[in-house]
Amino acid sequence: MNPKVDDRVPVLIVGGSLVGLSASLFLGRLGVRHLLVEKHADTSRHPRGRGNNVRTMELYRGAGIEPAIREAASVLAANHGILQAPSLTGEEQEWLFREIDPGGRLARFSPSSWCLCSQNDLEPVLLKAAREYGGDLRFSTELVSFEQDGEGVTALLRSRETGEERSVRAQYLIAADGPRSPAREALGIGQSGKGELFHNVSITFRAKRLAEVVGDRHFIACYLTDPEADGALLPVDNNEEWVFHAPWHPEHGEPLEAFTDERCVRHIRAAVGVPDLEVEVTGKAPWHAAERVAQQYAAGRVFLAGDAAHEMSPTGAFGSNTGIQDAHNLAWKLAAVLCGWAGPGLLETYGQERRPVAEVTSERASARSAEHSHPGYAVVPGVGRQAGVLAVALGYRYPVGAVAGTDAAGPVVPEAFESGGEPGSRAPHQWLLRAGVKLSTLDLYEQAMVLLTGPEGTAWHQGARRAADRLAVPLDTYRIGTGAEDDLAPEAGADFGELHGVRPGGAVLVRPDGFVAWRSEDAVADPEAAVETALRTVLKL
Repeated sequence: MNPKVDDRVPVLIVGGSLVGLSASLFLGRLGVRHLLVEKHADTSRHPRGRGNNVRTMELYRGAGIEPAIREAASVLAANHGILQAPSLTGEEQEWLFREIDPGGRLARFSPSSWCLCSQNDLEPVLLKAAREYGGDLRFSTELVSFEQDGEGVTALLRSRETGEERSVRAQYLIAADGPRSPAREALGIGQSGKGELFHNVSITFRAKRLAEVVGDRHFIACYLTDPEADGALLPVDNNEEWVFHAPWHPEHGEPLEAFTDERCVRHIRAAVGVPDLEVEVTGKAPWHAAERVAQQYAAGRVFLAGDAAHEMSPTGAFGSNTGIQDAHNLAWKLAAVLCGWAGPGLLETYGQERRPVAEVTSERASARSAEHSHPGYAVVPGVGRQAGVLAVALGYRYPVGAVAGTDAAGPVVPEAFESGGEPGSRAPHQWLLRAGVKLSTLDLYEQAMVLLTGPEGTAWHQGARRAADRLAVPLDTYRIGTGAEDDLAPEAGADFGELHGVRPGGAVLVRPDGFVAWRSEDAVADPEAAVETALRTVLKL
């Protein structure tokens, strides 16, 4: 290891794909100086990882980039549902589901909604925003090695363009370096789970007449099930650009080189049911579906995030969303510790909270692939339809971690989605008015701890501010009510107490990531002491 240190930063991020870029953006908004290195020369050029669930879009809303993402995704804004059929031209057609959000039910629970934005369109938005918030992002730069001690991590980086090597000293390292994570391997962290599930080759192609065949079936994906030519068809622009996922069987000795352009064209024509379809193959990329979760999410001052921490079957896009949410969970904790308003023990809660979520979610993702009979996934027949997708996407919980007053034995993912303000759960969404401007309760969370009460919460607010000042913890307080002295006015018909599970005299403490840290269902004799105890417990002070 080079003893000379060329750069010093609080946080080094290794990996500049969706999760690394999101970590950069979240840290930047929290004022944490950091360096990101990515071995590739640019962001992804392949359309993949397109499903961004409602929780991820809430996080991007909080980071101020939701409109830019929806603009980047506008070409697929009308696409909904997953179709299954032997071919596009036959009569046998089945919608596995027709609408992502039938009846607009999600609007009751969130200010955001699902968004179909391919990775090659999303990453440039993240890159631009991360740089605007001060991120030092260096592409064509790889991590060669690293060592850590009790005070930080020393990493050796190499430019893939010039070969120049530089040594960087960071207090913490985030390894978002993919499923074959060199950082995870260097740390000797093992993995659990079913392992490899199936393999596909993703083929990008142009076909001018395919849009005519698809017609008004604007699907997210179509699983084509002809045993001689199965695969998944995905639109890129609903016009000429498409992606086809063809099953690949390296376990049977099939080489990647067997997927010649000629073979791919024949396969696509047979799958869609148009023998003379003009197909121009523009790219090919192998990918591997697996179910693996790292046995630990951190070793010393190095943290795993995204595919480095977990691999999931792609059905439902659970993997990328879980990774982005890893980054969000870790970012506020790093910021709190680096800024001195939380104890180092707060960082231990990253793995305590996120690893159980990944374990349950990866199992659900595999079951979802079985339910949809994903091409190339040979599973035992009889897997039924999976319920509770919204519970996985939005309703996961942290029974243990940076929380107080939770049921430690409670489920990480409930059978059905519920939003009642329980500690360890995502705080409920409620529309509010502040000086005539409409906002969601979720818009209040990012930079500080937040205490919410109804109109009768004056004692809570006074006591909480004294406790927070004494502990040097940033805390915002809001009274939600219709009176002139209240900070925020609720939307007509929405009751703060009912949504958050408290009586008129109660209070709710919410973390910067929008999860309920603690609540008191009713008034207490000493609000100041109650809030101080909660802050000490949650922030490991």
